[in-house]
Amino acid sequence: MPTGSVTAIDQAVLPRLAGLLPIVSSNTRLLILGSFPGAVSLAKQQYYGHPQNQFWRILQAIWPDSLGGISACSYEKRSDWLLARGLGVWDVYASCERQGSLDTAIRNPQVNDFAALLQRCPQLASVAHNGGESFRHAKHTAALGLAVYKLPSTSPANASWSFERKLAVWREVMVGAGLV
Repeated sequence: MPTGSVTAIDQAVLPRLAGLLPIVSSNTRLLILGSFPGAVSLAKQQYYGHPQNQFWRILQAIWPDSLGGISACSYEKRSDWLLARGLGVWDVYASCERQGSLDTAIRNPQVNDFAALLQRCPQLASVAHNGGESFRHAKHTAALGLAVYKLPSTSPANASWSFERKLAVWREVMVGAGLV
């Protein structure tokens, strides 16, 4: 392919996708920021809805409790479970154009308004970026005066990290944020 040529994906008219509303409360102390929900998550209207994403499994390993496997619970129950621990979930991008689920396919993203979120979450003290694409926007969250962490992506696309290795980093961040 000649240098500077345009690929078929670049020429295609991609759908404009809208992200999910944040899962936060006035008690949220740590916000996990992904990049943008994958196709399965958007279809389900649930954060980390792909069955191979390790997000819920990692959190269950950090906070084992009486729910008996958070992944088997309803999404509403899982969301309440997060909020009860001072954890919130959102994405860096409010909307974007993308075909498929990969972060590398994101085009023309619109960044969420993080400053406005501080109004809804007065106890928010830190943000953890779930993966490299999200962490590209760490300067925006650091500008809010919050502690910022980089987490290994829980996506199945991040197969180079074992579950145990991801879990160790995620647990360290939860301890650093005072949630464990």
